[in-house]
Amino acid sequence: MPSFRVETPQRAYDAVVERGSLARVAEFLPPRSGMVFVVTTPDVFKLHGKSLHQAIADHKHKVLFFPGGEPNKRLSRLEALAEQMMEAGGDRSSVVVAFGGGIVGDLAGFLAAVFMRGIPVIQVPTTLLAQVDAAVGGKTGVNLVAGKNLLGSFHQPLAVLIDPEVLRTLPAREYRAGLYEIIKCGVIRDAELFGVMDQCAPAILAQEPATLERIIAAAVRIKAEVVTADEREGDLRRILNFGHTFGHALEAETRYERFLHGEAIAWGMRAATILAEKTGPLGAPEAAAIHSVIAKYGSIPSVDGVDAGNLAARLRSDKKTVQGQIHFVLPVKIGKVTIVSGLDDRLVLESMQAALR
Repeated sequence: MPSFRVETPQRAYDAVVERGSLARVAEFLPPRSGMVFVVTTPDVFKLHGKSLHQAIADHKHKVLFFPGGEPNKRLSRLEALAEQMMEAGGDRSSVVVAFGGGIVGDLAGFLAAVFMRGIPVIQVPTTLLAQVDAAVGGKTGVNLVAGKNLLGSFHQPLAVLIDPEVLRTLPAREYRAGLYEIIKCGVIRDAELFGVMDQCAPAILAQEPATLERIIAAAVRIKAEVVTADEREGDLRRILNFGHTFGHALEAETRYERFLHGEAIAWGMRAATILAEKTGPLGAPEAAAIHSVIAKYGSIPSVDGVDAGNLAARLRSDKKTVQGQIHFVLPVKIGKVTIVSGLDDRLVLESMQAALR
């Protein structure tokens, strides 16, 4: 059972990667906890709700349904859920269980962060993308019209329970979207993981258990190490944003309707790789390797009709932009990236134009 310790000033906790860990949720509830509020979507609950219900049957609990989707990841939805918690008798002894993909984890985590000025949350991610990225690290939030996750808080969970078994019910497109995030982990910090993603694509796409658990564990280990070293994105944690600056702009420009988050990040990694090659830190062979591995896991939706100029304007409102300076995470080689700002706007625009072709 791989288990990775996340140590932060706010809280230390374990990210557990284990088949069947869904049945262990009750083990991580605080002693004398009050009402347990399970925030989930109807589709996730239909597939896995019985298992979670059995896991916490001895605890008073209530299921709160959220419709899911980036367009619904808004403050109004959070307020509605908080009202339901109050009506059900929620108080400072309550606990939130975020049971779903990354959108559920972000919103439910933020709900826990602000309800009664903060109550505990346990993250139980049910998509690959959430398992290897969103559920670990305590980032929570909701979207504004201006951009993604612009309202939020750092609220570390009591635990993250990652059960690879639930991925068997995940649609193929959602599964591939998570694989792009694992590729990201390889590019930024682990050349060996990148090599596995390159050499073992058929086994990974087929969800061969040992290989799948190996890459999930590697990605979670990287996230745990980075968050432990830099909880609040002061410096090192920024490397996790490889592909995200461009990807978030693409999501916002297409109103969160065309791309899954992982697909937008895949496109963003392509754009960042092109920019890295244009500005010098990345050689052509390694740039080609990054593009090749991304392509092995399927095509992303068409980017036809997306204007690079509009994307460039979106970059200015990204939450990682500080005093007008856009920070880009660019690969130097497989397994190492650098963070740069003040790049020529023309080169940034050209990189996005090339990625849109």
